[in-house]
Amino acid sequence: MSAPTALVMAKVPVPGRVKTRLAADLPGSSGQAHEAAAALAAAALLDTLDAVAAWAPPGRRVVALDADPADPAAGPHAGALVEALDGWRVVPQGEGGLDERLARAHARVDGAVLQIGMDTPHVTPALLDAVAAGLDDADAVVAPADDGGWWALALRSGRDGRALHGVPMSTDTTGEATVAALAALGLRVGSAPVLEDADTLAAARRIAAAAPDTRFARLLERLEAGLPAGEAALR
Repeated sequence: MSAPTALVMAKVPVPGRVKTRLAADLPGSSGQAHEAAAALAAAALLDTLDAVAAWAPPGRRVVALDADPADPAAGPHAGALVEALDGWRVVPQGEGGLDERLARAHARVDGAVLQIGMDTPHVTPALLDAVAAGLDDADAVVAPADDGGWWALALRSGRDGRALHGVPMSTDTTGEATVAALAALGLRVGSAPVLEDADTLAAARRIAAAAPDTRFARLLERLEAGLPAGEAALR
């Protein structure tokens, strides 16, 4: 089997539209908290893109975005995202629920695909290798998140992403439901290492401690010290 194409599902980091659970844990006014959460989301996405870029060459990198980062309404951190996407094939997620958008994104990839989100700034090429290696013995690999969801999904064929239609997303049984939906297609489903999503301040602190050299960790340190995020923190 040829090496999988990497597919990143991501939201453009617009304040108030990303990391809203994390924003609820952050200090300051509602506006300040959402600004800080959006900056952390941008940092997490950029760290994820770095890890994926170190793992997959330009011809095997796709990112599916929910909006155009070049749009003036895309938020203060979109510029850094535009720069980071050089060498990537960028496709729109389109309309519908997350299950529909995921299935659509997988279908756009020919052959094997390894899809991740943007909440794992601590992901590494070695972890991606571990997920991809599972396809040696399985048709699909679900890499679980500690909250009951999953942080990565690898498929021998992107067409099998159709199994995601109707799977409830962002619940504590999403991982279990995804495995069941894939198995219902007759696919052999393997597993991979568990990772934690950066959905709360406590989780963000643990992730930063585990990956101290990331943008995410440096930015969280700045924010907890009462310093503004600043574009420099995302470089």
